[in-house]
Amino acid sequence: MNPSTDIKSARDTEGHGTHTASTAAGRAVGDASFLGFAKGVAVGIAPKARIAAYKVCWKRGCMDSDILAGFDKAVEDGVNIISISIGGSAVPYNLDPIAIGSFGAMEKGVFISASAGNEGPRSMSVTNVAPWITTVGASTIDRKFPADLVLGNGKRITGSSIYRGDLLHDINNFQHLPLIYGGNASVGLRNGARHSSSFSSATCMPDSLDKERVRGKIVVCDRGGTPRVSKGEIVKDAGGVGVVVANIFPMGEGLVADAHLIPGLGVTESAGNLIRDYINSNANPTATMTFSETQVGVKPAPVVASFSSRGPSAESIFVLKPDVIAPGVNILAAWPDGVAPTELSSDQRRTQFNIASGTSMSCPHVSGLAALLKGAHPYWSPAMIRSALMTTAYTQDQQGNPLLDETSYNISTTMDMGAGHVDPEKAVDPGLVYDITADDYLNFLCASNYSGRDIKQITKRSGKCRGKHDHKPWNLNYPAISVAIYTTQLQEPAIVQVTRTVTHVGETPSTYTVSVTNPKGVNVTVTPTSMNFREKGEKQSYVVRIKAEKKAVTSLNSVIEVGKLSWSNGKQHVVSPLVVVWKQAL
Repeated sequence: MNPSTDIKSARDTEGHGTHTASTAAGRAVGDASFLGFAKGVAVGIAPKARIAAYKVCWKRGCMDSDILAGFDKAVEDGVNIISISIGGSAVPYNLDPIAIGSFGAMEKGVFISASAGNEGPRSMSVTNVAPWITTVGASTIDRKFPADLVLGNGKRITGSSIYRGDLLHDINNFQHLPLIYGGNASVGLRNGARHSSSFSSATCMPDSLDKERVRGKIVVCDRGGTPRVSKGEIVKDAGGVGVVVANIFPMGEGLVADAHLIPGLGVTESAGNLIRDYINSNANPTATMTFSETQVGVKPAPVVASFSSRGPSAESIFVLKPDVIAPGVNILAAWPDGVAPTELSSDQRRTQFNIASGTSMSCPHVSGLAALLKGAHPYWSPAMIRSALMTTAYTQDQQGNPLLDETSYNISTTMDMGAGHVDPEKAVDPGLVYDITADDYLNFLCASNYSGRDIKQITKRSGKCRGKHDHKPWNLNYPAISVAIYTTQLQEPAIVQVTRTVTHVGETPSTYTVSVTNPKGVNVTVTPTSMNFREKGEKQSYVVRIKAEKKAVTSLNSVIEVGKLSWSNGKQHVVSPLVVVWKQAL
Protein backbone atom coordinates (compact mmCIF):
# COMPACT_ATOMS: atom_id res chain seq x y z
CA MET A 1 0.00 0.00 0.00
CA ASN A 2 0.97 3.64 -0.49
CA PRO A 3 0.42 5.61 2.76
CA SER A 4 -0.09 8.82 0.79
CA THR A 5 -3.05 7.44 -1.20
CA ASP A 6 -4.33 4.41 0.73
CA ILE A 7 -6.02 4.12 4.11
CA LYS A 8 -4.73 1.25 6.23
CA SER A 9 -8.13 0.04 7.33
CA ALA A 10 -11.17 -1.62 5.81
CA ARG A 11 -12.73 1.82 5.24
CA ASP A 12 -13.92 2.12 1.64
CA THR A 13 -12.43 4.97 -0.39
CA GLU A 14 -13.58 3.67 -3.80
CA GLY A 15 -17.28 2.80 -3.41
CA HIS A 16 -17.07 -0.69 -4.89
CA GLY A 17 -16.95 -2.47 -1.53
CA THR A 18 -19.78 -0.44 0.00
CA HIS A 19 -22.00 -1.07 -3.03
CA THR A 20 -21.41 -4.83 -3.05
CA ALA A 21 -21.64 -5.28 0.73
CA SER A 22 -24.95 -3.43 0.95
CA THR A 23 -26.31 -5.47 -1.95
CA ALA A 24 -25.57 -8.68 -0.08
CA ALA A 25 -26.76 -7.68 3.38
CA GLY A 26 -27.77 -4.02 3.67
CA ARG A 27 -30.64 -3.08 5.99
CA ALA A 28 -33.79 -1.57 4.47
CA VAL A 29 -33.73 2.19 3.77
CA GLY A 30 -36.85 4.00 2.64
CA ASP A 31 -36.98 6.71 -0.02
CA ALA A 32 -33.59 5.68 -1.39
CA SER A 33 -32.51 6.79 -4.86
CA PHE A 34 -29.62 8.03 -6.94
CA LEU A 35 -30.39 11.67 -7.71
CA GLY A 36 -34.07 10.70 -7.89
CA PHE A 37 -33.53 7.66 -10.12
CA ALA A 38 -34.67 4.18 -8.95
CA LYS A 39 -36.56 5.70 -6.04
CA GLY A 40 -37.99 3.35 -3.41
CA VAL A 41 -36.97 1.08 -0.54
CA ALA A 42 -33.40 -0.21 -0.90
CA VAL A 43 -32.61 -3.46 0.92
CA GLY A 44 -29.95 -6.13 0.65
CA ILE A 45 -30.67 -9.78 -0.08
CA ALA A 46 -29.98 -10.95 3.50
CA PRO A 47 -30.59 -7.80 5.60
CA LYS A 48 -30.21 -9.56 8.95
CA ALA A 49 -26.83 -11.06 8.10
CA ARG A 50 -23.76 -9.47 9.64
CA ILE A 51 -21.02 -8.07 7.42
CA ALA A 52 -17.27 -8.39 7.93
CA ALA A 53 -15.25 -6.35 5.42
CA TYR A 54 -11.65 -7.14 4.48
CA LYS A 55 -9.64 -4.78 2.29
CA VAL A 56 -7.42 -6.65 -0.18
CA CYS A 57 -7.13 -4.03 -2.93
CA TRP A 58 -5.28 -0.72 -3.03
CA LYS A 59 -4.81 2.08 -5.53
CA ARG A 60 -2.13 0.05 -7.31
CA GLY A 61 -4.26 -3.09 -7.49
CA CYS A 62 -5.02 -6.32 -5.65
CA MET A 63 -1.92 -8.19 -4.51
CA ASP A 64 -1.94 -11.99 -4.28
CA SER A 65 -0.59 -11.86 -0.74
CA ASP A 66 -3.37 -9.53 0.39
CA ILE A 67 -6.07 -11.69 -1.22
CA LEU A 68 -4.73 -14.79 0.54
CA ALA A 69 -4.43 -12.92 3.85
CA GLY A 70 -8.02 -11.72 3.47
CA PHE A 71 -9.29 -15.27 2.97
CA ASP A 72 -7.28 -16.54 5.95
CA LYS A 73 -8.53 -13.81 8.27
CA ALA A 74 -12.15 -14.21 7.19
CA VAL A 75 -12.00 -17.95 7.89
CA GLU A 76 -10.29 -17.32 11.23
CA ASP A 77 -13.08 -14.89 12.14
CA GLY A 78 -15.72 -17.53 11.48
CA VAL A 79 -17.55 -16.15 8.46
CA ASN A 80 -20.06 -18.39 6.64
CA ILE A 81 -19.97 -16.70 3.23
CA ILE A 82 -17.17 -14.99 1.32
CA SER A 83 -18.28 -12.66 -1.47
CA ILE A 84 -15.42 -11.66 -3.76
CA SER A 85 -16.14 -9.29 -6.63
CA ILE A 86 -12.58 -9.42 -7.92
CA GLY A 87 -11.07 -11.32 -10.81
CA GLY A 88 -8.45 -11.51 -13.52
CA SER A 89 -7.71 -13.79 -16.41
CA ALA A 90 -8.35 -17.50 -15.91
CA VAL A 91 -5.11 -19.28 -14.97
CA PRO A 92 -4.33 -22.76 -13.60
CA TYR A 93 -5.82 -23.15 -10.14
CA ASN A 94 -2.40 -23.42 -8.46
CA LEU A 95 -1.45 -19.98 -9.82
CA ASP A 96 -4.73 -18.29 -8.87
CA PRO A 97 -4.77 -16.69 -5.38
CA ILE A 98 -8.58 -16.66 -5.32
CA ALA A 99 -8.71 -20.39 -6.16
CA ILE A 100 -6.07 -21.15 -3.51
CA GLY A 101 -7.63 -19.00 -0.80
CA SER A 102 -11.13 -20.26 -1.52
CA PHE A 103 -10.07 -23.92 -1.32
CA GLY A 104 -8.95 -23.45 2.27
CA ALA A 105 -12.17 -21.59 3.05
CA MET A 106 -14.28 -24.31 1.44
CA GLU A 107 -12.56 -26.94 3.60
CA LYS A 108 -13.79 -25.00 6.65
CA GLY A 109 -17.37 -24.99 5.35
CA VAL A 110 -17.33 -21.46 3.91
CA PHE A 111 -19.32 -20.77 0.73
CA ILE A 112 -17.45 -18.65 -1.83
CA SER A 113 -19.29 -16.55 -4.41
CA ALA A 114 -17.18 -14.80 -7.06
CA SER A 115 -17.84 -12.59 -10.06
CA ALA A 116 -17.53 -14.22 -13.49
CA GLY A 117 -15.92 -11.16 -15.08
CA ASN A 118 -16.98 -8.39 -17.46
CA GLU A 119 -15.25 -9.55 -20.65
CA GLY A 120 -18.39 -10.74 -22.43
CA PRO A 121 -19.67 -11.52 -24.90
CA ARG A 122 -16.31 -13.08 -25.81
CA SER A 123 -16.33 -16.86 -25.56
CA MET A 124 -14.13 -18.53 -22.92
CA SER A 125 -13.73 -15.24 -21.02
CA VAL A 126 -15.12 -16.42 -17.67
CA THR A 127 -12.83 -16.12 -14.66
CA ASN A 128 -12.87 -17.45 -11.07
CA VAL A 129 -13.45 -20.91 -12.52
CA ALA A 130 -12.23 -23.25 -9.76
CA PRO A 131 -14.92 -25.89 -9.14
CA TRP A 132 -15.12 -25.08 -5.42
CA ILE A 133 -16.12 -21.48 -6.25
CA THR A 134 -19.66 -20.47 -7.24
CA THR A 135 -19.11 -18.31 -10.32
CA VAL A 136 -21.77 -15.67 -11.00
CA GLY A 137 -22.61 -14.01 -14.30
CA ALA A 138 -24.87 -10.97 -14.69
CA SER A 139 -28.43 -10.42 -15.88
CA THR A 140 -30.62 -7.39 -16.38
CA ILE A 141 -33.68 -6.52 -14.32
CA ASP A 142 -36.99 -5.05 -15.49
CA ARG A 143 -35.85 -1.46 -14.89
CA LYS A 144 -34.21 0.98 -17.28
CA PHE A 145 -33.22 4.64 -17.45
CA PRO A 146 -34.03 5.75 -21.01
CA ALA A 147 -32.63 8.83 -22.69
CA ASP A 148 -33.01 9.84 -26.33
CA LEU A 149 -30.72 11.31 -28.94
CA VAL A 150 -32.87 13.15 -31.49
CA LEU A 151 -31.07 13.59 -34.80
CA GLY A 152 -31.56 16.54 -37.11
CA ASN A 153 -33.50 14.34 -39.54
CA GLY A 154 -36.07 13.60 -36.82
CA LYS A 155 -34.79 10.11 -36.05
CA ARG A 156 -35.09 9.37 -32.32
CA ILE A 157 -32.57 6.91 -30.88
CA THR A 158 -33.21 5.60 -27.39
CA GLY A 159 -30.19 5.01 -25.20
CA SER A 160 -29.54 4.98 -21.47
CA SER A 161 -28.44 7.59 -18.94
CA ILE A 162 -28.72 8.70 -15.32
CA TYR A 163 -27.54 12.23 -16.09
CA ARG A 164 -29.09 14.83 -13.80
CA GLY A 165 -28.26 18.44 -14.59
CA ASP A 166 -28.69 21.27 -17.04
CA LEU A 167 -30.23 20.30 -20.37
CA LEU A 168 -29.09 21.19 -23.87
CA HIS A 169 -32.38 23.05 -24.39
CA ASP A 170 -35.31 24.38 -22.43
CA ILE A 171 -38.56 22.43 -22.21
CA ASN A 172 -40.26 24.34 -25.02
CA ASN A 173 -37.29 24.82 -27.34
CA PHE A 174 -35.72 21.65 -28.69
CA GLN A 175 -32.76 23.41 -30.26
CA HIS A 176 -30.45 21.09 -32.16
CA LEU A 177 -26.70 21.46 -31.78
CA PRO A 178 -23.87 20.42 -34.11
CA LEU A 179 -23.00 16.73 -33.88
CA ILE A 180 -19.51 15.36 -34.55
CA TYR A 181 -17.86 11.94 -34.37
CA GLY A 182 -14.72 11.93 -32.24
CA GLY A 183 -12.86 10.03 -34.95
CA ASN A 184 -13.37 13.06 -37.23
CA ALA A 185 -12.01 15.49 -34.64
CA SER A 186 -8.50 14.26 -33.88
CA VAL A 187 -5.82 16.70 -32.81
CA GLY A 188 -3.51 17.64 -35.68
CA LEU A 189 0.03 18.87 -35.69
CA ARG A 190 -0.88 22.55 -35.70
CA ASN A 191 1.05 24.81 -33.33
CA GLY A 192 3.28 21.96 -32.22
CA ALA A 193 0.37 20.05 -30.70
CA ARG A 194 0.87 16.35 -30.08
CA HIS A 195 -0.54 14.18 -32.86
CA SER A 196 -3.51 12.02 -31.95
CA SER A 197 -4.56 8.97 -33.93
CA SER A 198 -8.11 8.64 -35.17
CA PHE A 199 -8.52 5.68 -32.78
CA SER A 200 -7.61 7.87 -29.81
CA SER A 201 -10.05 10.57 -30.83
CA ALA A 202 -12.73 8.03 -31.80
CA THR A 203 -12.63 6.72 -28.23
CA CYS A 204 -12.16 10.24 -26.80
CA MET A 205 -8.87 9.59 -25.08
CA PRO A 206 -7.31 12.44 -23.07
CA ASP A 207 -5.91 15.28 -25.23
CA SER A 208 -7.08 13.56 -28.42
CA LEU A 209 -9.85 15.96 -29.49
CA ASP A 210 -9.33 19.12 -31.54
CA LYS A 211 -10.89 21.90 -29.46
CA GLU A 212 -11.70 24.03 -32.52
CA ARG A 213 -13.67 21.19 -34.11
CA VAL A 214 -15.39 20.09 -30.89
CA ARG A 215 -16.32 23.42 -29.27
CA GLY A 216 -20.07 23.80 -28.76
CA LYS A 217 -20.88 20.38 -30.20
CA ILE A 218 -22.23 17.01 -29.12
CA VAL A 219 -19.44 14.47 -29.56
CA VAL A 220 -19.95 10.78 -30.37
CA CYS A 221 -17.29 8.62 -28.67
CA ASP A 222 -16.73 4.92 -29.22
CA ARG A 223 -16.54 2.63 -26.18
CA GLY A 224 -13.07 1.51 -25.13
CA GLY A 225 -9.78 3.06 -24.13
CA THR A 226 -11.12 5.03 -21.15
CA PRO A 227 -14.00 4.59 -18.69
CA ARG A 228 -17.36 5.61 -20.14
CA VAL A 229 -17.87 8.51 -17.71
CA SER A 230 -14.37 9.83 -18.41
CA LYS A 231 -15.31 10.45 -22.04
CA GLY A 232 -17.79 13.16 -21.05
CA GLU A 233 -15.14 14.83 -18.90
CA ILE A 234 -12.69 14.78 -21.82
CA VAL A 235 -15.32 16.16 -24.21
CA LYS A 236 -16.11 18.94 -21.72
CA ASP A 237 -12.41 19.84 -21.39
CA ALA A 238 -12.24 20.11 -25.19
CA GLY A 239 -15.21 22.49 -25.24
CA GLY A 240 -17.93 20.00 -26.16
CA VAL A 241 -21.38 20.33 -24.62
CA GLY A 242 -22.69 16.77 -24.81
CA VAL A 243 -21.43 13.21 -25.21
CA VAL A 244 -22.81 10.06 -26.82
CA VAL A 245 -20.97 6.86 -25.85
CA ALA A 246 -21.51 4.23 -28.54
CA ASN A 247 -20.99 0.49 -28.25
CA ILE A 248 -18.66 -1.05 -30.82
CA PHE A 249 -18.21 -4.65 -31.92
CA PRO A 250 -18.62 -7.05 -30.17
CA MET A 251 -20.48 -5.18 -27.39
CA GLY A 252 -23.77 -5.38 -29.24
CA GLU A 253 -27.08 -4.13 -27.91
CA GLY A 254 -26.39 -4.10 -24.18
CA LEU A 255 -26.67 -0.82 -22.29
CA VAL A 256 -25.77 0.41 -18.82
CA ALA A 257 -26.70 3.79 -17.37
CA ASP A 258 -23.97 6.27 -16.44
CA ALA A 259 -24.05 9.47 -14.36
CA HIS A 260 -22.35 11.70 -16.93
CA LEU A 261 -20.93 15.07 -15.89
CA ILE A 262 -22.36 16.77 -18.99
CA PRO A 263 -25.51 15.86 -20.93
CA GLY A 264 -24.70 12.36 -22.11
CA LEU A 265 -26.08 8.94 -22.86
CA GLY A 266 -25.00 5.51 -24.04
CA VAL A 267 -26.28 3.85 -27.21
CA THR A 268 -26.11 0.34 -28.65
CA GLU A 269 -23.75 -0.89 -31.35
CA SER A 270 -26.43 -0.76 -34.05
CA ALA A 271 -27.47 2.74 -32.94
CA GLY A 272 -23.85 3.88 -33.00
CA ASN A 273 -23.53 2.69 -36.59
CA LEU A 274 -26.70 4.57 -37.52
CA ILE A 275 -25.45 7.78 -35.87
CA ARG A 276 -22.07 7.62 -37.61
CA ASP A 277 -23.79 7.00 -40.95
CA TYR A 278 -25.97 10.07 -40.35
CA ILE A 279 -22.92 12.19 -39.52
CA ASN A 280 -20.97 11.01 -42.56
CA SER A 281 -23.87 11.56 -44.96
CA ASN A 282 -24.79 15.09 -43.84
CA ALA A 283 -22.85 18.30 -44.32
CA ASN A 284 -24.20 19.80 -41.09
CA PRO A 285 -25.32 17.00 -38.76
CA THR A 286 -27.19 18.11 -35.64
CA ALA A 287 -28.87 16.53 -32.63
CA THR A 288 -30.30 17.16 -29.20
CA MET A 289 -30.95 15.00 -26.14
CA THR A 290 -33.96 14.32 -23.96
CA PHE A 291 -33.81 12.56 -20.60
CA SER A 292 -36.53 10.47 -18.97
CA GLU A 293 -37.16 9.14 -15.49
CA THR A 294 -37.03 5.56 -14.21
CA GLN A 295 -38.86 3.01 -16.35
CA VAL A 296 -40.06 -0.24 -14.76
CA GLY A 297 -41.84 -3.27 -16.14
CA VAL A 298 -39.34 -3.54 -19.00
CA LYS A 299 -39.71 -6.61 -21.23
CA PRO A 300 -38.08 -8.97 -21.89
CA ALA A 301 -36.48 -9.42 -18.49
CA PRO A 302 -34.22 -10.77 -17.32
CA VAL A 303 -31.73 -11.17 -20.16
CA VAL A 304 -28.05 -12.10 -19.97
CA ALA A 305 -25.97 -8.90 -19.73
CA SER A 306 -23.84 -8.38 -22.81
CA PHE A 307 -20.72 -7.70 -20.71
CA SER A 308 -21.09 -10.85 -18.60
CA SER A 309 -18.15 -13.19 -19.22
CA ARG A 310 -18.93 -16.44 -21.01
CA GLY A 311 -17.90 -20.06 -20.86
CA PRO A 312 -16.60 -22.56 -21.44
CA SER A 313 -13.93 -22.51 -18.77
CA ALA A 314 -10.41 -22.25 -20.16
CA GLU A 315 -9.17 -24.47 -17.32
CA SER A 316 -11.54 -27.44 -17.51
CA ILE A 317 -14.20 -28.32 -20.06
CA PHE A 318 -15.62 -30.71 -17.44
CA VAL A 319 -16.76 -27.94 -15.06
CA LEU A 320 -19.58 -25.70 -16.29
CA LYS A 321 -18.82 -22.00 -15.79
CA PRO A 322 -20.40 -19.61 -15.06
CA ASP A 323 -22.57 -21.53 -12.61
CA VAL A 324 -25.54 -19.14 -12.54
CA ILE A 325 -26.53 -15.57 -13.36
CA ALA A 326 -28.07 -12.94 -11.08
CA PRO A 327 -29.01 -9.23 -11.31
CA GLY A 328 -26.00 -7.12 -12.25
CA VAL A 329 -27.20 -4.24 -14.46
CA ASN A 330 -28.14 -0.80 -13.10
CA ILE A 331 -28.15 -1.92 -9.47
CA LEU A 332 -28.92 0.68 -6.79
CA ALA A 333 -26.94 0.21 -3.58
CA ALA A 334 -25.19 2.19 -0.84
CA TRP A 335 -22.28 4.53 -1.56
CA PRO A 336 -19.69 5.93 0.87
CA ASP A 337 -19.43 9.53 2.00
CA GLY A 338 -16.75 11.54 0.26
CA VAL A 339 -16.64 9.46 -2.92
CA ALA A 340 -18.04 10.87 -6.16
CA PRO A 341 -20.54 8.60 -7.94
CA THR A 342 -18.30 8.53 -11.04
CA GLU A 343 -15.10 8.32 -8.93
CA LEU A 344 -13.73 11.17 -11.08
CA SER A 345 -11.76 13.86 -9.24
CA SER A 346 -13.68 16.58 -11.09
CA ASP A 347 -17.04 15.19 -9.93
CA GLN A 348 -18.11 17.21 -6.89
CA ARG A 349 -21.41 15.38 -6.38
CA ARG A 350 -21.92 13.27 -3.25
CA THR A 351 -24.68 10.71 -2.78
CA GLN A 352 -25.74 8.04 -0.30
CA PHE A 353 -26.59 5.60 -3.10
CA ASN A 354 -25.23 4.85 -6.53
CA ILE A 355 -26.26 2.85 -9.59
CA ALA A 356 -23.60 0.47 -10.92
CA SER A 357 -23.33 -2.49 -13.28
CA GLY A 358 -21.08 -5.53 -13.56
CA THR A 359 -20.66 -9.08 -12.35
CA SER A 360 -19.30 -7.36 -9.24
CA MET A 361 -22.95 -6.44 -8.62
CA SER A 362 -24.40 -9.87 -9.45
CA CYS A 363 -21.96 -11.73 -7.18
CA PRO A 364 -23.28 -10.25 -3.88
CA HIS A 365 -26.85 -11.10 -4.89
CA VAL A 366 -25.81 -14.77 -4.81
CA SER A 367 -23.75 -14.22 -1.66
CA GLY A 368 -26.86 -12.90 0.06
CA LEU A 369 -28.90 -15.84 -1.21
CA ALA A 370 -26.25 -18.22 0.12
CA ALA A 371 -26.53 -16.54 3.54
CA LEU A 372 -30.30 -17.07 3.51
CA LEU A 373 -29.87 -20.71 2.51
CA LYS A 374 -27.24 -21.21 5.22
CA GLY A 375 -29.67 -19.74 7.73
CA ALA A 376 -32.42 -22.09 6.59
CA HIS A 377 -30.10 -25.12 6.38
CA PRO A 378 -27.16 -24.59 8.79
CA TYR A 379 -25.59 -27.96 8.04
CA TRP A 380 -25.50 -27.63 4.26
CA SER A 381 -22.00 -27.67 2.77
CA PRO A 382 -20.89 -25.02 0.26
CA ALA A 383 -21.42 -27.53 -2.56
CA MET A 384 -24.96 -28.27 -1.38
CA ILE A 385 -25.79 -24.56 -1.39
CA ARG A 386 -24.44 -24.15 -4.92
CA SER A 387 -26.32 -27.26 -6.03
CA ALA A 388 -29.59 -25.84 -4.74
CA LEU A 389 -28.97 -22.60 -6.62
CA MET A 390 -28.04 -24.35 -9.87
CA THR A 391 -30.63 -27.12 -10.06
CA THR A 392 -33.53 -24.75 -9.35
CA ALA A 393 -32.35 -21.92 -11.64
CA TYR A 394 -34.70 -20.84 -14.40
CA THR A 395 -33.98 -20.43 -18.12
CA GLN A 396 -37.18 -18.63 -19.14
CA ASP A 397 -38.12 -14.98 -18.70
CA GLN A 398 -41.24 -13.50 -17.10
CA GLN A 399 -43.28 -14.22 -20.25
CA GLY A 400 -42.20 -17.86 -20.35
CA ASN A 401 -39.83 -17.39 -23.29
CA PRO A 402 -36.20 -18.57 -23.35
CA LEU A 403 -33.78 -16.16 -21.71
CA LEU A 404 -32.16 -13.93 -24.32
CA ASP A 405 -28.63 -12.63 -24.74
CA GLU A 406 -28.54 -8.83 -24.54
CA THR A 407 -25.70 -8.71 -27.08
CA SER A 408 -27.96 -9.70 -29.99
CA TYR A 409 -31.30 -10.56 -28.37
CA ASN A 410 -30.92 -14.09 -29.67
CA ILE A 411 -31.65 -17.01 -27.35
CA SER A 412 -29.02 -17.33 -24.64
CA THR A 413 -26.93 -20.48 -24.28
CA THR A 414 -25.68 -22.49 -21.33
CA MET A 415 -22.21 -21.05 -21.97
CA ASP A 416 -23.71 -17.59 -21.39
CA MET A 417 -25.81 -18.24 -18.29
CA GLY A 418 -24.63 -21.52 -16.78
CA ALA A 419 -27.52 -23.40 -15.19
CA GLY A 420 -29.69 -20.27 -15.46
CA HIS A 421 -30.97 -17.40 -13.34
CA VAL A 422 -31.10 -17.97 -9.58
CA ASP A 423 -34.56 -18.56 -8.07
CA PRO A 424 -34.47 -17.92 -4.28
CA GLU A 425 -37.86 -19.41 -3.44
CA LYS A 426 -37.15 -22.71 -5.18
CA ALA A 427 -33.55 -22.92 -3.97
CA VAL A 428 -34.61 -23.15 -0.32
CA ASP A 429 -36.38 -26.46 -1.03
CA PRO A 430 -34.53 -28.17 -3.92
CA GLY A 431 -35.47 -31.76 -3.06
CA LEU A 432 -32.10 -33.27 -4.00
CA VAL A 433 -28.59 -31.82 -3.91
CA TYR A 434 -25.18 -32.78 -5.25
CA ASP A 435 -22.59 -32.66 -2.46
CA ILE A 436 -18.82 -32.50 -2.99
CA THR A 437 -16.10 -33.02 -0.38
CA ALA A 438 -12.55 -31.68 -0.31
CA ASP A 439 -11.31 -35.19 -1.16
CA ASP A 440 -13.57 -35.20 -4.23
CA TYR A 441 -11.88 -32.02 -5.42
CA LEU A 442 -8.47 -33.61 -4.83
CA ASN A 443 -9.50 -36.55 -6.99
CA PHE A 444 -10.65 -34.10 -9.66
CA LEU A 445 -7.27 -32.35 -9.61
CA CYS A 446 -5.48 -35.69 -9.98
CA ALA A 447 -7.75 -36.65 -12.87
CA SER A 448 -7.05 -33.24 -14.45
CA ASN A 449 -3.30 -34.01 -14.51
CA TYR A 450 -2.27 -31.55 -11.82
CA SER A 451 1.06 -32.59 -10.35
CA GLY A 452 1.60 -33.34 -6.68
CA ARG A 453 3.44 -30.03 -6.35
CA ASP A 454 0.57 -28.14 -8.02
CA ILE A 455 -1.98 -29.77 -5.73
CA LYS A 456 0.04 -28.96 -2.63
CA GLN A 457 0.13 -25.29 -3.68
CA ILE A 458 -3.67 -25.30 -3.77
CA THR A 459 -4.54 -27.50 -0.80
CA LYS A 460 -1.51 -27.27 1.53
CA ARG A 461 -1.73 -31.07 1.70
CA SER A 462 0.52 -33.75 0.37
CA GLY A 463 -0.74 -33.76 -3.19
CA LYS A 464 0.59 -37.08 -4.39
CA CYS A 465 -1.85 -38.85 -6.71
CA ARG A 466 -1.99 -42.63 -6.82
CA GLY A 467 -0.11 -43.92 -9.83
CA LYS A 468 -3.05 -45.71 -11.41
CA HIS A 469 -6.00 -43.78 -10.05
CA ASP A 470 -9.27 -44.40 -11.85
CA HIS A 471 -10.72 -40.93 -11.34
CA LYS A 472 -12.26 -39.14 -14.31
CA PRO A 473 -12.63 -35.35 -14.28
CA TRP A 474 -16.22 -35.60 -15.54
CA ASN A 475 -17.13 -37.67 -12.47
CA LEU A 476 -16.74 -34.74 -10.08
CA ASN A 477 -20.17 -34.65 -8.42
CA TYR A 478 -21.07 -31.31 -10.01
CA PRO A 479 -24.72 -30.22 -10.50
CA ALA A 480 -24.02 -30.06 -14.25
CA ILE A 481 -22.64 -32.79 -16.51
CA SER A 482 -19.97 -31.82 -19.04
CA VAL A 483 -18.06 -34.33 -21.16
CA ALA A 484 -15.63 -34.09 -24.06
CA ILE A 485 -15.60 -36.27 -27.16
CA TYR A 486 -12.19 -36.34 -28.83
CA THR A 487 -12.77 -36.78 -32.55
CA THR A 488 -9.28 -37.77 -33.70
CA GLN A 489 -9.50 -41.19 -35.38
CA LEU A 490 -13.05 -41.63 -34.12
CA GLN A 491 -14.54 -44.32 -36.36
CA GLU A 492 -17.76 -45.03 -34.48
CA PRO A 493 -19.98 -43.36 -31.89
CA ALA A 494 -18.15 -42.56 -28.66
CA ILE A 495 -19.52 -43.63 -25.30
CA VAL A 496 -18.83 -41.82 -22.02
CA GLN A 497 -20.15 -43.05 -18.69
CA VAL A 498 -20.78 -40.54 -15.91
CA THR A 499 -21.67 -41.18 -12.27
CA ARG A 500 -23.51 -38.80 -9.97
CA THR A 501 -24.68 -39.05 -6.36
CA VAL A 502 -27.60 -37.08 -4.95
CA THR A 503 -28.60 -36.42 -1.35
CA HIS A 504 -32.26 -36.23 -0.35
CA VAL A 505 -32.85 -33.02 1.63
CA GLY A 506 -36.65 -33.15 1.73
CA GLU A 507 -38.48 -33.69 5.00
CA THR A 508 -40.63 -36.59 3.77
CA PRO A 509 -40.05 -39.76 1.71
CA SER A 510 -40.17 -39.17 -2.02
CA THR A 511 -39.73 -40.92 -5.36
CA TYR A 512 -37.94 -39.18 -8.22
CA THR A 513 -38.16 -40.10 -11.89
CA VAL A 514 -35.66 -39.03 -14.52
CA SER A 515 -36.29 -37.31 -17.84
CA VAL A 516 -33.67 -36.36 -20.43
CA THR A 517 -33.50 -33.83 -23.24
CA ASN A 518 -30.77 -35.17 -25.51
CA PRO A 519 -28.13 -32.82 -26.88
CA LYS A 520 -28.13 -32.82 -30.69
CA GLY A 521 -26.25 -35.86 -32.00
CA VAL A 522 -26.31 -37.59 -28.61
CA ASN A 523 -28.31 -40.41 -27.06
CA VAL A 524 -28.43 -40.41 -23.26
CA THR A 525 -29.63 -43.21 -21.02
CA VAL A 526 -29.83 -43.11 -17.22
CA THR A 527 -29.72 -46.04 -14.79
CA PRO A 528 -31.79 -46.31 -12.68
CA THR A 529 -34.68 -44.31 -14.09
CA SER A 530 -36.25 -43.75 -10.68
CA MET A 531 -35.00 -43.39 -7.11
CA ASN A 532 -37.02 -43.86 -3.93
CA PHE A 533 -35.81 -41.94 -0.88
CA ARG A 534 -37.12 -42.92 2.54
CA GLU A 535 -35.37 -40.44 4.81
CA LYS A 536 -33.68 -37.08 4.84
CA GLY A 537 -29.94 -37.29 4.20
CA GLU A 538 -30.17 -40.53 2.22
CA LYS A 539 -27.76 -40.76 -0.72
CA GLN A 540 -28.26 -42.62 -3.99
CA SER A 541 -26.19 -42.78 -7.17
CA TYR A 542 -27.08 -43.03 -10.83
CA VAL A 543 -25.12 -43.62 -14.02
CA VAL A 544 -25.47 -41.58 -17.21
CA ARG A 545 -24.44 -43.27 -20.46
CA ILE A 546 -23.69 -40.72 -23.18
CA LYS A 547 -23.44 -42.05 -26.73
CA ALA A 548 -22.26 -39.34 -29.12
CA GLU A 549 -22.14 -39.58 -32.90
CA LYS A 550 -19.01 -38.70 -34.83
CA LYS A 551 -18.69 -35.02 -35.79
CA ALA A 552 -16.12 -33.32 -37.98
CA VAL A 553 -14.17 -30.76 -35.95
CA THR A 554 -11.30 -28.69 -37.29
CA SER A 555 -8.14 -28.07 -35.31
CA LEU A 556 -8.46 -25.54 -32.44
CA ASN A 557 -12.24 -25.51 -32.82
CA SER A 558 -14.99 -27.35 -30.99
CA VAL A 559 -18.68 -28.15 -31.31
CA ILE A 560 -20.88 -27.77 -28.23
CA GLU A 561 -24.36 -29.25 -27.87
CA VAL A 562 -26.47 -28.91 -24.74
CA GLY A 563 -29.38 -30.87 -23.29
CA LYS A 564 -30.62 -31.41 -19.76
CA LEU A 565 -31.25 -34.11 -17.20
CA SER A 566 -34.05 -33.66 -14.68
CA TRP A 567 -35.17 -35.64 -11.64
CA SER A 568 -38.73 -34.86 -10.54
CA ASN A 569 -41.08 -36.03 -7.81
CA GLY A 570 -43.97 -34.03 -9.25
CA LYS A 571 -43.24 -31.02 -7.04
CA GLN A 572 -39.52 -30.41 -7.28
CA HIS A 573 -37.56 -30.50 -10.52
CA VAL A 574 -33.84 -31.05 -10.02
CA VAL A 575 -32.38 -29.94 -13.34
CA SER A 576 -28.79 -30.35 -14.54
CA PRO A 577 -27.42 -28.97 -17.81
CA LEU A 578 -25.90 -31.74 -19.94
CA VAL A 579 -23.05 -30.45 -22.10
CA VAL A 580 -21.23 -32.46 -24.78
CA VAL A 581 -18.16 -30.97 -26.45
CA TRP A 582 -16.56 -32.42 -29.58
CA LYS A 583 -12.93 -31.41 -30.01
CA GLN A 584 -9.70 -32.74 -31.44
CA ALA A 585 -7.29 -34.39 -29.05
CA LEU A 586 -4.17 -32.37 -28.30
